[in-house]
Amino acid sequence: MGLSMTDVTAGQAPSTSSPHATRAAASATSVFAPFEWILAMRYLRARRSEGFISVIAGFSFAGIMLGVATLIIVMAVMNGFRKELVGKILGLNGHVIINRINAPFDDFADVAQKLRGVKSVKTVIPLIEGQVMASTQAQALGGNVRGMSEASVKSLKLVQSNIREGTLDGFDNQAGIAIGVRLAENLKVGVGDNVTLIGPRGACTPFGCLPRTKSYPVSAIFEMGMSEYDKIMIFMPLEESQKFFSRDKAVDAVEVVTDDPEAVGTTMAGMRALGIAGIHFSDWKQRNETFIRVLDVERAMMFIILSLIIVVAAFNIISGLMMLVKDKGRDIGILRTMGASKGAIMRVFLITGASIGVVGTLAGFVIGVIFTRYIEEIRQFVMWASSRNVFDPNFYYLTRMPAEMDPLETAMIVAMGLALAVLATIYPSWRASRLDPVEALRYG
Repeated sequence: MGLSMTDVTAGQAPSTSSPHATRAAASATSVFAPFEWILAMRYLRARRSEGFISVIAGFSFAGIMLGVATLIIVMAVMNGFRKELVGKILGLNGHVIINRINAPFDDFADVAQKLRGVKSVKTVIPLIEGQVMASTQAQALGGNVRGMSEASVKSLKLVQSNIREGTLDGFDNQAGIAIGVRLAENLKVGVGDNVTLIGPRGACTPFGCLPRTKSYPVSAIFEMGMSEYDKIMIFMPLEESQKFFSRDKAVDAVEVVTDDPEAVGTTMAGMRALGIAGIHFSDWKQRNETFIRVLDVERAMMFIILSLIIVVAAFNIISGLMMLVKDKGRDIGILRTMGASKGAIMRVFLITGASIGVVGTLAGFVIGVIFTRYIEEIRQFVMWASSRNVFDPNFYYLTRMPAEMDPLETAMIVAMGLALAVLATIYPSWRASRLDPVEALRYG
């Protein structure tokens, strides 16, 4: 494809062979002049004879777009998983757990009163925790009992705001229990039905300790949204749990909910400053350290691996531009003899390659944001179209697909895509600017 005089009118110098005139014309051409944009856009619209180059440019565009979109979607899902799982953990368990060392925790009321005076302490929850076998005529399953007062249970928004059947009102004054929705489904019970709880340790006789067995009516059914909790959790009134687990007037632990879970270390320092003897403190980060670390490592590795998609797309831009430079050698020679500077030639190809990467990055950003926004609806559609249970809560613990975009992280992904798109064009553009016009016209 040759160039006519009208193609370079905006930046053309007077036709002359004088070196001084050529240098003057080159210096008169402004940076990113209109003719540079015109040529770059023309090279992007390849003709039939240049179809292969057009195909490479299309693949480069698609690679950048899909790479950015995939990275945004996956990182949003990873962030959503972390937020949901940590939220479920903190929504059911306290931020600080306090145990009495080598002695019954029977002075928990006094300890709780002192802890409430510490700055940033929101709620103090005395509790009893134990393993039981929950049995009905339909089935027998393992369960985890948490003995808590009515006020303590209602302070857990994850439970209080997700009651599906029954009520927690009067929880302290009734001999009923609250169970998860999946446990209720497996046991085939509803509100008002009885569930028999079997504890491992009951009354001790000269012939040994017998299991404790007692039947309780179901007063409430909740759904916390984390299948693992909904399958095993059982809430029992505190006084009733003391009797069932033979704790007399003691509790197993005291859990503290703080205003800011991330600053739990500062709150623990204030609790230790109270000087309460014989107690041990541990926070939620220590108790879930392995779990949190695995999530963070997995998130970092996914970012690195998926970033390679964008890097590969950037290499496609390099190869496509190198082929374009070779194909346009004669055009480059003509432009150089007409007075175009090396910088102008470099900018033409810089605009050509960067346009592919920049538009691809922005398109990937738009697709990623839309996909993340409607990811649950997309999951439901895929389930309907394939007739398969995508994202089974029995394996993933959550009942819905979580996605949480981090603005800073998303901006970093877009910036990385834009930077790679521009950097990928530098070497081919530099090669085009270094092309000898005499050699280009002789062999072009």
